[in-house]
Amino acid sequence: MATVGDLLSGAVARLREAGSESPRLDAEVLLAHAIGAERTILLAHPELTVGDGAAAMFDEAISRRSKGEPVAYIRGIKEFFGLALATDGRALIPRPETERLVEAGRAAVMTRLSAPGRGRNPAPVHVADVGTGGGAIIVSLAVELRRRKVDLATDVSLLATDASSAALELARENAVGHAVADVIEFLEADLLPPAPDHGGPIDVVLANLPYVRSDAIAGLPVAASFEPSIALDGGPDGLDVARRLLSLLPRALADDGVALLEIGADQGSAAPAAVEEILPGWAASVETDLAGLPRVLRVARGPGR
Repeated sequence: MATVGDLLSGAVARLREAGSESPRLDAEVLLAHAIGAERTILLAHPELTVGDGAAAMFDEAISRRSKGEPVAYIRGIKEFFGLALATDGRALIPRPETERLVEAGRAAVMTRLSAPGRGRNPAPVHVADVGTGGGAIIVSLAVELRRRKVDLATDVSLLATDASSAALELARENAVGHAVADVIEFLEADLLPPAPDHGGPIDVVLANLPYVRSDAIAGLPVAASFEPSIALDGGPDGLDVARRLLSLLPRALADDGVALLEIGADQGSAAPAAVEEILPGWAASVETDLAGLPRVLRVARGPGR
């Protein structure tokens, strides 16, 4: 039987030749998945022998990765906001930068729950995750609110929409996996449904919509070609879908509501300009991620609107 060190050495060479951007890391993660151990075990014990079954599974995984398939699809899981989420070709793979949107959404919800004057038996805070994909944002938010002792049955109302029934199926699976499926409504819809049909105006809109420029799609890493193109392509300037959502906010967003949209690092000026064009008089600001790059567009009604 081959050792961990032998398998990794051969796999790294294969992946490097295939053009992997991170051959060593890919090989370590996939071997750890094949043998059911932590990656740190591999690093500490390269002399460990690997059974034939696990070695064959690893060989197949390396073959798939050599063809460009994302590691997250091969493993079937992706870590996001401290959770292990199921991932496959039905939806976009969750990105670390999207965690900033979950943080902003959590803050918006908690601010409303703790606002003075909510009184006894207040209405729930209505939250909508638009274009939920595999449900990373809404599931992470629900789990995070539960950790903070928020009553998910009465204090908040959680809605997740997507135009893809397949993506919604994956989102439901992730919600079930983290015991929050009973507090999230999943709805197949193109962006937002009519607000009165789902508990009234929405207090917090969250959206990670396609924002990659059409002419930049071809230049993305080959792994992105395995993901649904509809979840990536945002049109000529990357803001086509965002503009459609912005146009729906006047009738869907509560008077004191907020919409939080993930944007590309090159859209720090273009995104607020789109708000000014579509929603003149509304307030728009951009929040940065840990790298200091534009990441979240915050939109709210302006004074007197």
